[in-house]
Amino acid sequence: MDFATLDPMIRPRSIAIVGASDDPTRIGGRPIAYMKARGFRGAIFPVNPKRPSVQDIPAFPDVASLPETPDVGLVAVPGEAAIEAIEALGAKGTKAAIVFTAGFAEVDEKGAEAQARMVAAARRHGMRMLGPNCLGLFNDAIGFYPIFSSSFEQGWPIAGRIGIASQSGAYGTHLYSLARNRGIGTNVVVTTGNEAEVALGDVLGWMAQSPEIDVICAYAEGIRESAKFLAALDLARRNRKPIVMMKVGRSALGARAAQSHTASIAGDDAVTEAVLAEFGVVRARNTEELLDIAYAATKRIYPAHNTLGVMTVSGGAGVLISDVAESLGFPMPPMPEAAQARLRGLVPFCAPANPVDCTAQAFNQIELIGAFTRSMVEEGGYTSCLGFFTQVGGSTTNAPKVRAQMKAVMQDHPDRVWALSVIAPPEMVRDYERDGFLVFEDPTRAVVALHALGRFGAAFAAAPAAPPPLPAIALPAEAPSEAEAKRILAEAGIPAVPERACPAVETAVAAAREFGFPVVMKILSPDILHKSEIGGVLLDVADEAAVREGFATLMARAAEHAPGARLEGVLVARQIKGAVEMALGLLRDPVFGPVAMVGLGGVFIEVLKDVAFRRCPFGVAEAEAMIRSLKGFPLLDGARGRPRADVAALAEALSRLSAFGAAAGERLVSVDINPFFVLPAGEGGFAADAVIELAP
Repeated sequence: MDFATLDPMIRPRSIAIVGASDDPTRIGGRPIAYMKARGFRGAIFPVNPKRPSVQDIPAFPDVASLPETPDVGLVAVPGEAAIEAIEALGAKGTKAAIVFTAGFAEVDEKGAEAQARMVAAARRHGMRMLGPNCLGLFNDAIGFYPIFSSSFEQGWPIAGRIGIASQSGAYGTHLYSLARNRGIGTNVVVTTGNEAEVALGDVLGWMAQSPEIDVICAYAEGIRESAKFLAALDLARRNRKPIVMMKVGRSALGARAAQSHTASIAGDDAVTEAVLAEFGVVRARNTEELLDIAYAATKRIYPAHNTLGVMTVSGGAGVLISDVAESLGFPMPPMPEAAQARLRGLVPFCAPANPVDCTAQAFNQIELIGAFTRSMVEEGGYTSCLGFFTQVGGSTTNAPKVRAQMKAVMQDHPDRVWALSVIAPPEMVRDYERDGFLVFEDPTRAVVALHALGRFGAAFAAAPAAPPPLPAIALPAEAPSEAEAKRILAEAGIPAVPERACPAVETAVAAAREFGFPVVMKILSPDILHKSEIGGVLLDVADEAAVREGFATLMARAAEHAPGARLEGVLVARQIKGAVEMALGLLRDPVFGPVAMVGLGGVFIEVLKDVAFRRCPFGVAEAEAMIRSLKGFPLLDGARGRPRADVAALAEALSRLSAFGAAAGERLVSVDINPFFVLPAGEGGFAADAVIELAP
């Protein structure tokens, strides 16, 4: 996709302001005042029919009167006049527009209709359009400020290489302001408003290919379209540009608020989480975490196999740091035994495992800090190094010595990520940062940020897997019965438990005799999806008499609980023993399309919700990674003396299901395979129940 089409919007040489105001505090006046203050070198063309000049710049009565075609037009006029301005800018040949005007799709159906006419006008002229109902953007590198935020009254951006893309104007500038207050440089901020034409994916893609941006921060309420969004995430990963994102709307209440605020459709949060993880996007839990990770990422060191080494003067802090690292899955391997022995020779009562605790003896022998740190890096081999020095690192007597000791080791190992937890005056913090250290007061925040760098590194290092071949799928006209559903899935490579559809009791007896007792019997009906809820599943059917009795029982229960259901008899199946019950599934997400799921099966899937999702299709390696990510994976891996389950067979079935989902087309609404019996290693796995839901 050509994300460079946003260049005239974000990196223009000239701008027209339709609705320009002489008052620098008004919406149509702030952009001009800001650009004058920041030295925008391009041409500024105020459009105002009532004034010969605006803020001492010659004005023009309309767009047609402009002496040249501006790269971008800023629209700050109300209602129909905004649509007319888009038409006029397009007719002039302008390549991009930024629309402040509100009152469109975020309000009501009439506003949505007006917004559609505005988009049609922009597209008719091949013009990219940001908004409407957007706060605007800024690119401080060129002094370009088509934005009406008041945040600049408290200070201008600090030079840096972080870009912020936000669906919320107010929160986007909130992020910028907090970054500025923390001394973090953000040179580009783009807010997308209603996303009538330019969406979040466009902006992320532009930042992913922009030479002036190294780190991307994003605030999202709902992803409206997937193609550009996914292309942008892929481009950022290929260009080694980390994206840290706040995606709000996790809760049902939050999702409703997001829809109301942006007139967008928020997809299922678990699916969005899976898509972000697929591309190595790190999802921040809050604003502080987002800024911490972006700050750390400015070092542009992304260890693909990240390990944490901790040098501390406090045993208690070491325990705290270790707890956080373990909760994140951030490896903290111990120091080699020989290195530990050597460090004990320096301080017999130290704790040199990792965290490497040199104790308060460092106050008497400051050189111990350098010795212990060098050993930690060179013998421990850690890729991320965190020093906890608390007030010691900020004291006027000790800080220069600590700084000199740490700096000497760091300069010999510039390929590592170096962070310090110190409490120090701002000017001393800046000294540490100039040396190349990341500085945090709270060590747990440092651990979270360092861990994120490793997640980026793993994503950048991973070679994108080739998708599996897609099978030819012929879906029936109506939702199939369980037996038919399993036949369709078996043709796609997902084996089913040996079974037979039996329309009469004698065929049920014959099937049971063939499979061997005991057997399982189930109601067979395309209209009864959850058979167990009406007693429609019988286990341990032990002999022919029990089969006859069971057939009658199932028919009676179906007639009682689902009198209008179509009955095709019963399903007789071989009863599987000694298997782990898993669940496989597909759903069609409204944004990202078919998504596959794996989790613990039976009733546990709804109770524990221990599931993993991934966009379809994907290969066996990705499927196995999903399975291993489950909290219940030890049940498959031989927990408590159980035999190891056939994880390879489960991964193969999950991958085949993902290919089925990608190939089946939009009529496929969902697939539920629950349970999927996973037998001991080498014995395979079988779908025991399956439901395929189809759209008309």
